[in-house]
Amino acid sequence: MIISVKVKTKAKENKLTPPESKLWPVTETEIYTASVKELPVHGKANLAVQKLLANHFRVTLEEVELIRGATSKLKVFSIST
Repeated sequence: MIISVKVKTKAKENKLTPPESKLWPVTETEIYTASVKELPVHGKANLAVQKLLANHFRVTLEEVELIRGATSKLKVFSIST
């Protein structure tokens, strides 16, 4: 599954908000919002988002892969299910 995530850094808590659409499966046009405490330095924020996604979809960390947007606020992840 491919999903898009908009990342907000320097948040008070780590939180993942699903898209408002109730459609399943999620398409790339639907965007999750991830708020993470970490700063966007040395990939720390990317790793925090990766952990949030792994926890949300109940998969291992290795099954969540960043495909696009390593230095952007809008990222695309692949999740193996």
